[in-house]
Amino acid sequence: MDLASEADRAYANGAFIPGADGYVPKWRAAAAAFRAAMGPRARLGLPYGAAERQRFDLFLPEGAAKGLLVFVHGGYWLAFGREDWSHLAAGAVARGWACAVPSYTLAPEARIAAMTQQVRAAVVAASALVPGPVVVAGHSAGGHLAARMACAGGPDVVRVVPISPLSDLRPLLATEMQAKLHLDQAEACAESPALLHPRAGVECHVWVGGQERPAFLWQARVLSESWSCPWTVDPGRHHFDVIDGLTDPSSPLTEACLGGL
Repeated sequence: MDLASEADRAYANGAFIPGADGYVPKWRAAAAAFRAAMGPRARLGLPYGAAERQRFDLFLPEGAAKGLLVFVHGGYWLAFGREDWSHLAAGAVARGWACAVPSYTLAPEARIAAMTQQVRAAVVAASALVPGPVVVAGHSAGGHLAARMACAGGPDVVRVVPISPLSDLRPLLATEMQAKLHLDQAEACAESPALLHPRAGVECHVWVGGQERPAFLWQARVLSESWSCPWTVDPGRHHFDVIDGLTDPSSPLTEACLGGL
């Protein structure tokens, strides 16, 4: 097996998850049902920039919000959009928090550094609509982008919760994804949270599934060690169901995001 094949295998998820093909339709159905159930408390397609995908959906609780959770979706910076993940706002909304779910321009149209800037703009725009503390969580590539929000120059957030994050991008240079990501060594280093420093006062809690690919367990641990922050290995969870806790207001994952704030 050549290096590229080894790297692709290390970062393949669906090939190692039983019933993987059923997850995307399930997510989309749950997201649509949640949006419909929210009615006027779902403010959809709010712009934060001029590009087509520079939009976010904002889900509001009953009464005044305690603060804002921003959830940044994954998909290896290549796939998905805000409309696929609306249901993950359910836990925060049930706890009295607003939740914003942004889209961002995907590769190859945008470089990862540009996505970081777009997510930063989305957080700023959403936080202008919701007073109170701001927490940013994200999954996989979205976990990378959530972690970037803690670094110097990011928006004024109080906590980030990267879920199964890609924290060191250098191994991705050897994958087939590189043909669309167009990473170079300089950008891979500049955009790797594990090689950067969070701003003083920003809390971080890294979350990862216990049944994930070894590369994702490594990526999560590298970030927690680099930032000297806690990490949780969620027993029995794989890359596709590790996010399910966000739908439950009392789950340990939702507590890691919003507890104590």
